[in-house]
Amino acid sequence: MLSQITISNYTIVTSLDMEFANGMTVITGETGAGKSIMLDALGLCLGDRADPKAVRPGCERAEIVASFDIASIPQASSWLAERDLHTGDEVLLRRVVTTEGRSRAYINGSASTLQDCAELGALLIDIHSQHAHQSLLRKPVQRELLDAYAGHLPLAREVEQCASDWLRKQRELELLAGSGDERAAQLQLLSYQIDELDTLALAAGELASLEDEQKLLANADTILHSAHEALTLCESQESGLRQALHLLNSDIHATAAAKDARELLDSAAIQLSEARSEIQHHLDSVEVDPERLQQVQSRLEAIYDVARKHKVMPERLVELHAELGEEKRSLESGSQRITEIEAEMSALEDQYQQLAKKLGKQRRSAAKKLVKAASKILASLAMGQCVLDVVLTPSDNSNPHPHGLEETEFLISTNPGAPPQALGKIASGGELSRISLAIQVVTANTATVPSMVFDEVDVGIGGAVAEVVGKLLRELAGKTQVLCVTHLPQVAAQGHQHLQVEKSSSKSSVETSMSQLDEEAKVNEIARMLGGVKITEQTLAHAREMLTGS
Repeated sequence: MLSQITISNYTIVTSLDMEFANGMTVITGETGAGKSIMLDALGLCLGDRADPKAVRPGCERAEIVASFDIASIPQASSWLAERDLHTGDEVLLRRVVTTEGRSRAYINGSASTLQDCAELGALLIDIHSQHAHQSLLRKPVQRELLDAYAGHLPLAREVEQCASDWLRKQRELELLAGSGDERAAQLQLLSYQIDELDTLALAAGELASLEDEQKLLANADTILHSAHEALTLCESQESGLRQALHLLNSDIHATAAAKDARELLDSAAIQLSEARSEIQHHLDSVEVDPERLQQVQSRLEAIYDVARKHKVMPERLVELHAELGEEKRSLESGSQRITEIEAEMSALEDQYQQLAKKLGKQRRSAAKKLVKAASKILASLAMGQCVLDVVLTPSDNSNPHPHGLEETEFLISTNPGAPPQALGKIASGGELSRISLAIQVVTANTATVPSMVFDEVDVGIGGAVAEVVGKLLRELAGKTQVLCVTHLPQVAAQGHQHLQVEKSSSKSSVETSMSQLDEEAKVNEIARMLGGVKITEQTLAHAREMLTGS
């Protein structure tokens, strides 16, 4: 759920820091006070396009940080873990916009793309407003909503996996079934490359061994000279250590410090003697051998030449040899593999048809139940004349498709006798919000998005219908976090948490602020929303009655 949002220097907001709770949060305020600013800012964290003009005048940049609790959102945790962004039960989305037009997005402190922010945001929160990012307008969301409502998501995933396996086999078949000339040419090239590597006969580990030997042989004179000098120094130093030890062995040196010194000198002499022995072994292993050096250098040059020809690092030649051999064997056994793949594809297609038909049958059954339940709620929202339909159209795809045998689309008719059409073409912003509300209430038990935002969901309604909207939102808030921007007191009275937006101005600036209302302040705000030139005791009593009944 959304737990906190911090906004700095955005439009007419200097600084705003607001925490959110579970349940239903209502946001109210005078017209023009900036109630939707918080939602617009939240949209930036979710990947919306940024406008540099949104930076508060006189400031260099705007910054928005949204914090979400994902303890009960395993999909979001998995998404973050796959990208090494998971840091616990909280995720921070941050967006910075400058007056110069630059925009940066961050997820848990790591720079991210807007697409990643949008993907993650879709798992965290769903915004229902009159803007383009209303998820209900998208066919994939409609299909997923229906599948979740029907409770057959595991079956839908089986269909998707089966189709994906079939498509992967198809790509492999297309590669193997290429023209005979292409395969023959590829085989000829592979044979030439493999013969060349066979001739080179490079063994695993040989390159590193040759390079070490070449370095030793090429520097043999220097190695021998410096090693002899080191040996001489060790011999002289060992003699000095032994002499010092002899001088301190007298009985007159009876202190603890002298004893420690003798032990250290003895240890040093022993280690120096061992070092001298190792240097001698080192000298014995080095010899000046120009003939062997020439052989090693010639072998290395041959290896480097082949590596350059194949455009790989010399260290990759052994691995490349194996890869080319495997590719050649695969092409040579192409005919047999083609037969195997065709049989596998046939079996997968039979399995797909069984699963997809079962999924389609369940979708049709669930669609009828969804329409019936949502239509009942729409009637209570003064949209009884609307006809909602969930249409399952056979897909044009002749091959197995990950989403099944049919396409899902929600259609609506808002006028009696008019044919149902796509939601985005028919419904107004307010109507679409109420349609979304009806569907979300119906599917709330299976909803996967833990937070929902409704911006002006009550446009064009009032009276008893407004009270129904408020109660539906409160009912929905029993299963998911709900944030609602409203101008109706009937809706505002249903909120568990009430935030008020206020705008103040001076000769030089305009400022918007947001505060959480206590019980008495809620009464005053509901009374203001009820209208009238002045707030009377009667209006206040009405407001208290509405809050008591919520």
